[in-house]
Amino acid sequence: MTQTATETLLRQNEQPAQKSRPPRAKRSWSDIAFGVWGVLVMLFLFAPIIVIVVYSFNTGRLLVSWDGFGFDAFLTILEKPAIQNAVRVSLVTALISAIIATALGTLAGIAMARHPGKWVWWFLGLLLLVSVTPEIVDAVALLPFMVFLGQDLGMSIFNDGIVRLSIGSSLFATAVVSYIVRARLVGQDANLEEASSDLYAKPLTTFRRITLALAMPAVLAGFLLAFTLSLDNTIIAAFVQVSGTTPWPVYVLSALRSGLRPEIAAVSTIMLLLTLVALALVALVLKRAGDSATQIARTMTGG
Repeated sequence: MTQTATETLLRQNEQPAQKSRPPRAKRSWSDIAFGVWGVLVMLFLFAPIIVIVVYSFNTGRLLVSWDGFGFDAFLTILEKPAIQNAVRVSLVTALISAIIATALGTLAGIAMARHPGKWVWWFLGLLLLVSVTPEIVDAVALLPFMVFLGQDLGMSIFNDGIVRLSIGSSLFATAVVSYIVRARLVGQDANLEEASSDLYAKPLTTFRRITLALAMPAVLAGFLLAFTLSLDNTIIAAFVQVSGTTPWPVYVLSALRSGLRPEIAAVSTIMLLLTLVALALVALVLKRAGDSATQIARTMTGG
């Protein structure tokens, strides 16, 4: 058979397949309406963020008064020690509180997943109580507690501003990490840990090489989420801070009295980028975790 005849047969075989394709269905008016509505909702949610990012490039004296486009606000950050100190306090506090929350939440999540019982539901109820308690209640409770420990009992470490801010910021974050780690391990079989024990491995070795390795994606995700949550802690920080350790959110609130300046928007834009990077790393870690990511999301939403 010649090459021309072969090509002709191939074209004849392809033509029915092309004709058998169903026509593309037209989108109904309801689909178009819901699509437009979704776009409007997204604009409603993100329009304020877009505005603050745009106004961070304002060269005017006040944030609300647009003068021109430039990078003066970002350069001003390098000239104001107060802003640098507030940002440094926020970042250091967020890092320490994330470490505290990850350590406590990881141990709590592992305990709930590997030692189930009635106590787990009581403990989950306490974690839920911590999660839903208004932040102002935590702030009012923490202030006299810190004063009692630092002054009445003479524990000078609780008079340090960084320590106070780190402990206050780690409360809610600890509950979040506990949820995530528990959700990760509940979906993992304990056969590997049992096999390790059968091979006469020490409990600490089993925990370090098996249990912690299985929970590591959730631990990393919980750490990054705890870091971002701590950056946004305002009410508790306003109550427990001491002189010289003012975090960035409290600095912004105090700046309202004299008027917001473009450099505040510039720092907020930088922190927004840090938050987006952290959330992107969380998504990457959860994606590498496989099917457990769905279970983690279901657990965090109360499912």
